[in-house]
Amino acid sequence: MLKLTDRQNLIYEVIRKKEKASVSLVLSEIKKIDINVSRWTVLRDIEKLLEHEIIIKKGEGRGVAYLVNKKNKYLEYISPKLYFKTNYYQRVPKFKNFNFEVFNNYEPIFNEKELFVLDKLNKKYQARLAKISSGIYKREVERLTIDLSWKSSRIEGNTYTIFETEQLLKYKEEPPGHSREEAVMILNHKETIDYSLNNKTIFRKINISKIEDFHQLIVSGLGIKKNLRERPVRITGTQYLPLDNKYQIREAMEKMIKLINSGIHPLEKALFCNMLVAYIQPFEDGNKRTSRLLANAILFAYGYCPLSFVNIEIQEYKKAMLLFYEQNSALYFKELFVEQYKFAVDNYFLA
Repeated sequence: MLKLTDRQNLIYEVIRKKEKASVSLVLSEIKKIDINVSRWTVLRDIEKLLEHEIIIKKGEGRGVAYLVNKKNKYLEYISPKLYFKTNYYQRVPKFKNFNFEVFNNYEPIFNEKELFVLDKLNKKYQARLAKISSGIYKREVERLTIDLSWKSSRIEGNTYTIFETEQLLKYKEEPPGHSREEAVMILNHKETIDYSLNNKTIFRKINISKIEDFHQLIVSGLGIKKNLRERPVRITGTQYLPLDNKYQIREAMEKMIKLINSGIHPLEKALFCNMLVAYIQPFEDGNKRTSRLLANAILFAYGYCPLSFVNIEIQEYKKAMLLFYEQNSALYFKELFVEQYKFAVDNYFLA
């Protein structure tokens, strides 16, 4: 994961806001905050930003200037730490309304080096699957299901502990102090995961009908209307406004499906599904749950290790989604996704 110092983040912000900045301009802006910083320190930090390819260098000699690297619009760097220092009603989203250009700006999310590493991890996962007994496989599916059902529900405000989730899923025992709706939310996760595992091949290609059926499994018994919504929704903590027209919602879903069904890498399919279903908000409720579990159904379908999200920081997950809503930057979400994939390969389906 990209980790910059506070000063490096500030230097990047200067370059981003000025659009084009010389070393002298960057230095003068940083000295307003840290009067002791030297030109050489700033140059070293700029070299670090160049190394990470989040800025580019233009010109020669005294004419050298630095700009934000906009080669891949999905991967523009925005420091979550700095961005979320501002309250949501004071932030200035690049896109307050749904931006259909996200479908026209496609660039690969993963470069060749990253895919090589991730595919190597997947081969490790597949090799383990080939060796484990059916009993161990069943136990590991159960463990993954408990972890994913707990954390995905927790992200949505469910108050069950992981131990209470295990008690509910393994023994159908509802612990005291919780609503029936919380239990139903968790049980629906298990049913949806089971459905994904028992019908792997159907998720190699998706369509609106499959997504609607999938969503219905997730929200069954929770009083949430099925099928694409026909009324506006708002999202807590952001000025971003999802589409409010059912015809545009369908159009956005069709464009998303076309992208996911194209010849892109399975991990990209899952990542885009995870981000775009949440971005479109096609249903009255249950959108992020649908996005996470449908992404996992795609991973199952293509033989990749599913994600449990069990060790993800909920606030960081939400920040990554908000950065995509407001700025259409997928970089932070991508970093969290990769982190979770590596964790899953190292911790599930072990012999």
